[in-house]
Amino acid sequence: MRSTCTLLGIVLVPALLAPVRAEAPAAKKVVLASPITHSDWMLRNPAPKWGPEGIRQILDRAKECGWSRVYWRCFDGGRACYLSKLMEPLHGFDEDNYHRGKGSEALVKTLDAYDWGSFDAFKEAITYGHKIGLEVHAWLSINEDDHGWGLTSRFTRENPDSRWVTRDGRVFRSQQSFAFEKVRAYKLGLVKEILAYRPDGVFFDWIRTGDVRCNPHTDKEGVAIYGYEGPNVERFRAKCGKDPKTVANDDEQWVRIRAEPQTVFMRQAHALIKKTNSKMAISAMVHNPWGYRGRPDDTPYKDNLYGLLLDTRAWADEGLIDEIVAAGYYRSGGNAELAYQAMKKETGGKLPVWLFGWIGSADQFRGDTRLAEKLGAPQLLLWESDYIGLPPANEQTVKAMAEYAKK
Repeated sequence: MRSTCTLLGIVLVPALLAPVRAEAPAAKKVVLASPITHSDWMLRNPAPKWGPEGIRQILDRAKECGWSRVYWRCFDGGRACYLSKLMEPLHGFDEDNYHRGKGSEALVKTLDAYDWGSFDAFKEAITYGHKIGLEVHAWLSINEDDHGWGLTSRFTRENPDSRWVTRDGRVFRSQQSFAFEKVRAYKLGLVKEILAYRPDGVFFDWIRTGDVRCNPHTDKEGVAIYGYEGPNVERFRAKCGKDPKTVANDDEQWVRIRAEPQTVFMRQAHALIKKTNSKMAISAMVHNPWGYRGRPDDTPYKDNLYGLLLDTRAWADEGLIDEIVAAGYYRSGGNAELAYQAMKKETGGKLPVWLFGWIGSADQFRGDTRLAEKLGAPQLLLWESDYIGLPPANEQTVKAMAEYAKK
């Protein structure tokens, strides 16, 4: 005798019912976005026109690719790519720079011809981007005052006393420490300048960290070797009653003391940004457990708290950022999916996490979007826009991107 059950008074005979299959939810299409470094675009062949026309060329290309958002780089090392009062404009390198004697001196000569103090590239990008339906976010490499070396900021030249310090007292060449109130004030001043442009969001890039001659920044376990600046040492002594040099470099209390100034800055930046526009998106790029800086063996990162002294869990818990992404630089064993999953875990699943992808072939792009859809990532950050080039470069990849954006 067949078993039966009743539902709302109706007798159902299971054997006579057709099987009901729940359809899997359709994969959600991800937003396509890419960062824009204007100076890198000016090194391409062919390069965009210099001035407002070239800004329009770059953004027209972004629109052609189907990107919804671009992240416009506002600092190149310690120089400004907008009309700043606090930072010198990007225009030529220091005499002592990364490229001399390395076979890349032509790059220095090419960029010498351009002066980012001669027109407001960022203003033009926001104005034209909005005209053609693009979101334009401000990309702030907030954690560097140089890049490679040769693009030092005026602030770090004038304030050598507030640079990073190691356990043995070595002072970094350019890197400014958020442990000092004057450094946080300076960096907040830069954010305030950027907010005057009314961008669609602010993208804090924490992975770029100054003069590469100061590598490594971490020990072999991937723990930061810096943070021994006076204010941090004083806070640790007051809280723990001892000198931090008497505990291990990876002592959790000492690591958290060193990470706190960056969280203080993010609280201040969040308040400033949301006061300007409560709907303005705040995003951040940090590292992953397979990440590195310079060469893969130079500076490994245990995670963001221990390696970069960034307490991303606190940022997520306090709602200091709206979105986050793990940078796509991987040592052996790492990849975009692992970095994504690590970022979800690190932030307690409280934040949307983007997937990081590199601009390459059309097939690579299709694979990245499939992965992003599978993971549920809301955005694919395609690094970096100038790799696509001006027409007619990479037309198959452009076509694949445009087709995906339209479907």
